[in-house]
Amino acid sequence: MGYLNKLDHIEAAKHFIHKYFPNCQGAILAGSVVRGEATETSDLDIVIFEKGLSSSYRESLKELGWDIEVFVHNLSSYKHFFESDCKRARPSLPRMVSEGFIIKDEGIIEEIKKEANDLLDEGPERWTVETIKIKRYFITDVLNDLIGSTNRAEDLFIANTIAELVSEFVLRTNGKWIGSSKWIIRSLRQYNEEFANILVEAFDSFYTKGEKNRIIKLVDEVLNPFGGQLFEGFTLGKM
Repeated sequence: MGYLNKLDHIEAAKHFIHKYFPNCQGAILAGSVVRGEATETSDLDIVIFEKGLSSSYRESLKELGWDIEVFVHNLSSYKHFFESDCKRARPSLPRMVSEGFIIKDEGIIEEIKKEANDLLDEGPERWTVETIKIKRYFITDVLNDLIGSTNRAEDLFIANTIAELVSEFVLRTNGKWIGSSKWIIRSLRQYNEEFANILVEAFDSFYTKGEKNRIIKLVDEVLNPFGGQLFEGFTLGKM
């Protein structure tokens, strides 16, 4: 069934909640359908808050022509996920709650949304000088692998690693949240559209033409304000 022929996402979410979670205290519909970015393969991300639940869980289902990802919490378990998501600087659940459309609310959602918004506004914990040093070393090490490699198959995976490490470095050293998969580039664009475009162009040039120089230049520009590439003299765990 095509996206345009499916039951409206809000109506589908309401039917789903009424059928499977009629006694829940709150429910939020999140994801691309709420942001207006839905595609043919988009699913419904639904966060459920149910007081009597013993422990949180996640489940994937097909219902009403939609793929549905449901994230079910009691009125305290979500706090642990808020905290753990923020510690890894990938605020998946806080972001879903913050941006989500309220489907059902028995007087609890406003406060939970405020918790999510406060965490998102605060940003991730700042990297220490030592953490930045370690990250510089690992980026340098992988970049050297790319420079020296003559194996195209290996090059592809090395470049993927560099893209993720550099993206993380730029976002974290600027106090921004990171992401995974498609949320890497989304996070970069939210931070700095111009830089995101430069990064995409550098890696696109490598993937299509095998050109490494633009990646090398980009890495140098990212690391230089923090002391540049780091290899000689680096130690970790030495007593």
